[in-house]
Amino acid sequence: MIIYSAAGPAAQARELLALAVQETWGLSPLPEVGRRAGGKPFFPEHEELHFNLSHSGDLVLCALDREPVGADIQIVKQWRPALPGRVCSPAELEWLEKQPELWPAFTLLWALKEARAKESGRGLTSSIRNIRIPLPGEGAVRLDGLWFRTWTGPGWAAAVCGHSRPPEIILGKELDIPTV
Repeated sequence: MIIYSAAGPAAQARELLALAVQETWGLSPLPEVGRRAGGKPFFPEHEELHFNLSHSGDLVLCALDREPVGADIQIVKQWRPALPGRVCSPAELEWLEKQPELWPAFTLLWALKEARAKESGRGLTSSIRNIRIPLPGEGAVRLDGLWFRTWTGPGWAAAVCGHSRPPEIILGKELDIPTV
């Protein structure tokens, strides 16, 4: 599994994917992208290659693997106060209560849930509270036969979920941003 990130508008997610696919698998131009029944993107001509994209604010995240993978990045914000109680399991709520800052911790849980939902290809179609994730910690963690990893930075949180052990670092890339 390889994880790429960049700063730029959501429209540049495709540019980051093209760069990642070229560097990782030597494919250029970017292969045609299709959508599975649940909405998950894939390469119809290269079904053995898996990827996932996420964007939030001016951040873009891309995960590549040879097995299904889900990735999510979120800008930390103040969510609706009742949301954690509606979408978190009892264990997750207990973990949240122990964190020094609610919203960065909740954002990390949300990113983990999104990454797991995206890995499955079903998205957030079932109760979010029932999406099983490991509690955030250091390094890669296995749960239900899947690998998870989280990262945080100033004002953001990211997570991946897949069948391969995630890397320790995210490869930051500069994208060409056209000027107007």
